[in-house]
Amino acid sequence: MPRPLRVIAATCTLLLVTACNSASTGGSSTSSVRGVTADSIKVGGIVSMTTASGYSKKDTDLGARARYDRANAEGGINGRKIEYLGAEDDGQDPARNLAAARKLVQQDKVFAVSPMSSVTFAGADFLDAQKVPTVGWGTLPSFCGPKHLYGFNGCLVPMPGGTLNQTWPEGLAAVLGGARGKSVALIAGDNDAGKFGIRTFTQGFKAAGFRVPYAKAVVPATSMPSDWSAYTKEILRSGPGGAAPDAVVSVMQTPYNIGLFTALKRSGYKGVISDPTDYDPGLLAKDATKQALDGVHVLLQFQPFESDGPAMRQFKADIRKAAGGKDIPLNMHMMTGYMSADLFLSIAKKAGKDLTVESFQTAADGFSDTGTLVGDRAEPKGQKESFGCGALVRLKNGRYEVAVPFRCYPPIPFG
Repeated sequence: MPRPLRVIAATCTLLLVTACNSASTGGSSTSSVRGVTADSIKVGGIVSMTTASGYSKKDTDLGARARYDRANAEGGINGRKIEYLGAEDDGQDPARNLAAARKLVQQDKVFAVSPMSSVTFAGADFLDAQKVPTVGWGTLPSFCGPKHLYGFNGCLVPMPGGTLNQTWPEGLAAVLGGARGKSVALIAGDNDAGKFGIRTFTQGFKAAGFRVPYAKAVVPATSMPSDWSAYTKEILRSGPGGAAPDAVVSVMQTPYNIGLFTALKRSGYKGVISDPTDYDPGLLAKDATKQALDGVHVLLQFQPFESDGPAMRQFKADIRKAAGGKDIPLNMHMMTGYMSADLFLSIAKKAGKDLTVESFQTAADGFSDTGTLVGDRAEPKGQKESFGCGALVRLKNGRYEVAVPFRCYPPIPFG
């Protein structure tokens, strides 16, 4: 065969093999971008599914899955389906959190981590250095500043120079008929998150006009107290003239709150009790738990489930479908996962068909939308301050009711 004909034949053969290879893989092609192919985006999560205290955020995974499932049912993001691997369990342990981050990136090759919900985020520096878009509950300082990390409702614990969300102080002021002359006792676990929470909320409540005579991160974070009397005695004598404070605010998780609130009530405390975690109908199955939480005002940073707007109806429908068509009790962890996924999807959609870390970051820089279940969102603002919206619900006679409606409050400078 003459040389030109041999070249033509070889070229045709090469093209035929390439075409066959494309056909054998369903027409998809690989990409140089980690976790992205022509028809899929690989995403994983990190969630505290199990903890020493028994507290679990496992439904965060269900919430994320519900949102990704709807995105896929609607055709995906710019033609790509979300391949959600589910969430790794960090056991609320820093070493396991970092190990989970490494596994997702180095072994599973994910493009993004969303959701990330834990009281520890040892994997933050690794994920940011590896340029992994990460979305989660911004209750840790790690969500405030790093280029590739985003809180689904913004940065809730900012560094100096940022701002503070005033939903909790302003909401309790409404409950108490104003902050003037009122006192608040703040208590948290003896860990980094607890200490930072005490620092930020002390400033926030003082800025709203409250006195804060007691603000301590003293409860052992690794072993729940069996006797709360030492804490309750000090709290109940911390108000003006040695009297009880008008409100006790706990920056702790459910098992700790059950113990503390039960002890406070047994001591005869009649003031307002509040926390940021116990909005969960599943907690009401046990009489002791229901009694401990009765009357407690819970801080929400999203619209209450009792609201009936289009976005909330969509959320409930998505959760029901992801749960196999069953009506299951809703909780805040479902919302955490759902809105983490929603923010990731919204930015990825804006990034367009050519999805890379760089295009995702470009889309995030200047991203904004309105009327979501967490209020108005904006980036990169959300990496420096919260979106400033929230509500308070109160447990009364075994049912949650809205005590302070969802609204957005002007943030204050944090220093």
